[in-house]
Amino acid sequence: MFAEPRVPATLARRPRRAKSGTGEGPERRRPGQGLRSQCPVPTGGLAGGIEICITFPTEYVKTQLQLDERSHPPRYRGIGDCVRQTVRSHGVLGLYRGLSSLLYGSIPKAAVRFGMFEFLSNHMRDAQGRLDSTRGLLCGLGAGVAEAVVVVCPMETIKVKFIHDQTSPNPKYRGFFHGVREIVREQGLKGTYQGLTATVLKQGSNQAIRFFVLSSPWPSPLPRGDNPNKPMNPLITGVFGAIAGAASVFGNTPLDVIKTRMQGLEAHKYRNTWDCGLQILRKEGLKAFYKGTVPRLGRVCLDVAIVFIIYDEVVKLLNKVWKTD
Repeated sequence: MFAEPRVPATLARRPRRAKSGTGEGPERRRPGQGLRSQCPVPTGGLAGGIEICITFPTEYVKTQLQLDERSHPPRYRGIGDCVRQTVRSHGVLGLYRGLSSLLYGSIPKAAVRFGMFEFLSNHMRDAQGRLDSTRGLLCGLGAGVAEAVVVVCPMETIKVKFIHDQTSPNPKYRGFFHGVREIVREQGLKGTYQGLTATVLKQGSNQAIRFFVLSSPWPSPLPRGDNPNKPMNPLITGVFGAIAGAASVFGNTPLDVIKTRMQGLEAHKYRNTWDCGLQILRKEGLKAFYKGTVPRLGRVCLDVAIVFIIYDEVVKLLNKVWKTD
């Protein structure tokens, strides 16, 4: 038989003190558990910043493939061709075009995500401090919507415009701050909030799917012996994260394609999110809604795995140097 179901410590139940007069002490706390309600923002931010520096080239390739419309002569024949053309024209650093926008945005994005999830989950746990998969899904949905509105939409809009600009004969954005200044000057602040509906739908479903998977009662392949509070191996945490990331990719890649088109330099062709989806379907067929799936799958699986591993390990480290009651 499998060992007792175990989920990553990010979703672990909070310690609950015994009622006065029972003679019982507080439940034993898992490593890092005390800080999960105290510092999810800086810890999540650090995890997000490290993750995006590792995985950005796959994000670049995914975005280029999603912007490549069939109605025009296709620019790329596949993932390898996209990488070759980029390196030939712009060098290896060309694969990091737009990194600054995601790096500046990924830190607050992860901070808002984990901060909101912790806030919601602290209010939705049952009397024993547990968070079941349905409540995990709802908390994840709330976290995804929050990060979409506060951080992700402007961050993604700037990133897509920067990447799309690199394919132009005469790129006009000379850097992050120059690019943001030009976008705001030409389109106002709303120019950084293009595709908001698609972004909210994508991020909300992303985090709902991921936290649902992570809070589901998976059987642990590692026996814990006589210590039920034994911390989970980081590699197992990473496997949970990769599975959750893959589930979200297959669940909402069409929304990601629509979001990317709505945020590109040719977004003026679409009246709204619905019109964008209809035009893609009519001109390019159903297959177009899954452009960039392979690089997105690689990036997202690494993304979620790395973020959850780093988040768990940093919290454990902080708990060693910052003791909590």
